Amino acid sequence: MKKFIYLSIAVLFISCGDDSDSEVKAEAPSIPELTTPADNKLCTDNNVVFEWKKSTDKNNDEIVYLIEIASDNQFTKTVQTIESALNSQTIELDKNTAYYWRIKATDTGGLSSEYSKVYKFYTTGEAVINHLPFLPELVAPASNSFQSTTSVSLRWNAEDADTYDQLSYDVYFGTVNPPVTKVRENTYSRSTSVTIQAAKEYYWKVVVKDNNGGETVGQVWKFKTN
Repeated sequence: MKKFIYLSIAVLFISCGDDSDSEVKAEAPSIPELTTPADNKLCTDNNVVFEWKKSTDKNNDEIVYLIEIASDNQFTKTVQTIESALNSQTIELDKNTAYYWRIKATDTGGLSSEYSKVYKFYTTGEAVINHLPFLPELVAPASNSFQSTTSVSLRWNAEDADTYDQLSYDVYFGTVNPPVTKVRENTYSRSTSVTIQAAKEYYWKVVVKDNNGGETVGQVWKFKTN
């Protein structure tokens, strides 16, 4: 009789274990892939068609996309935030303006993907001959990072919708925010080396200029020293 009781309990535990293994773990959708408008695109119409590749969801949940459009590449100045169940959306924007856009996917279970890459484009206007450069993009050192050397290489990227324009840069650097000391002027290089001291916080920014008089002032970046 005792052997029969022990065997029944063992079967019960095995049965419970099989049920838990059959549960499907919920996962967030994949990150959307931007397609249109392409990065650095000059759009001839301010009614812009946004398109992206659909996300996948391992749980086969329905997906809603959050489209964010901003006038800066840090998305502190958002001009449009739209939700869509489709992977295409037409949005009217201002003419002759630089925009930045990104998308993330959220499923019906409330799980969201990371944001997509950020793409930038320019809407053209009537009788516009020159378009301002896009905001510069930080490469190094990472924002709010700590540096332990006596010098650091400041590096950035910059683009212009007018691909034939030649870009030059003014670099401002110092311990005040915003920095006012110009350490490089009209340089064509996208990097410059500066001397730093220990136990300080440094700020820097880049002004991007094209050869047609266009000028774009970048945001302030910062880092600290040990």
